[in-house]
Amino acid sequence: MEFITSLITDIGNWIRPWTDDISTAAITCLLVMFAADINRFMRKQLIGTNFIVRTMIFILINAFGYGLFIVTTAPILATQLSQLANHWLIIVVTTLFVVIGIWAQRHRQQV
Repeated sequence: MEFITSLITDIGNWIRPWTDDISTAAITCLLVMFAADINRFMRKQLIGTNFIVRTMIFILINAFGYGLFIVTTAPILATQLSQLANHWLIIVVTTLFVVIGIWAQRHRQQV
């Protein structure tokens, strides 16, 4: 058991320098999963709107809105991850991506 705890702690220590990148990847994965739903909602809200206005709104949302979301939320998540102990860091990161993957797979099959 001591070996497993030591291994988990060492792996957590090894990934610690990449918490910024891990956070960006996690936020981006979540955004990719929800982007279709957000765009579908916006399309319904903008029915009957002028084509130019509708196009400009989609450009603002997709280019600037999603980018701003990633740039503002990734550092918040990175800060939270960096406060975790090494053994919890690897467990939380692994669980986060496994849950995202499972949710994405189930969501993909329902669409």
